[in-house]
Amino acid sequence: MTVEEILDRLRKAGSAANVAGMARFGIRPALAYGVDTPALRALAREIRRNQAAAEALWACGIHDARILATLVADPDRLTESLVEAWARDFDSWSVCDSACVHLLWKTPFAWRKVRAWAHAEPEYTRRAAFALLAALAVHDKTAPDSRFRAAFRLIRKAASDERNFVKKAVNWALRQIGKRNGALREDAMKLAEELRASKSRSARWIGSDALRELRRRAASPIRNRGTAAASLAVRDSRSKRRKPAPRSRG
Repeated sequence: MTVEEILDRLRKAGSAANVAGMARFGIRPALAYGVDTPALRALAREIRRNQAAAEALWACGIHDARILATLVADPDRLTESLVEAWARDFDSWSVCDSACVHLLWKTPFAWRKVRAWAHAEPEYTRRAAFALLAALAVHDKTAPDSRFRAAFRLIRKAASDERNFVKKAVNWALRQIGKRNGALREDAMKLAEELRASKSRSARWIGSDALRELRRRAASPIRNRGTAAASLAVRDSRSKRRKPAPRSRG
């Protein structure tokens, strides 16, 4: 399948109603077809891993094509310079989150990007640091707890960022770390309590929201038997029904 054929498939699968719905969730790219998530994933399964196609799809600048690029790109062939260029192009939380959740956590430099982007000024690049941290909390099974505890300082510093898409990603990362295991949950709850007492309105919201969810999880035997990955999968399934994404990501 050529890139032109892929773009034609995307155009035909698009919907003006979906584009309008995206805008209600704060997604307003310069160009979008409004292809829904199931159709994008089905097309990605046809294309499979194809780095050349991913780079061409990204370069066209179309929102749906960039989402698709994150689904078909090869993490083993991504370079840091290319990832940095893509990060500069992030113009919505949906593209940012798709890149982090489906692709970037698989790269060998994922943790380095968390540390670097946490100090970035652009809203979506900084969001990417914490969306990526949330994805690593779910998927990086080999990372020691100490690595996530070290990331608390990044959360603490970014919690005062009042920008909507940053603070929601910081909250998301804190909650996902807290769901990783019981020890990290206790530490995440302590940080959430600290943030709840902050002078920053954003930090107070992050702390209160994270604490509420982590306390529910601590009190629920059923949830305690689940995994962080299952939790993220449930939220992802809700995103398909609600379109375009779950509360934790927007």
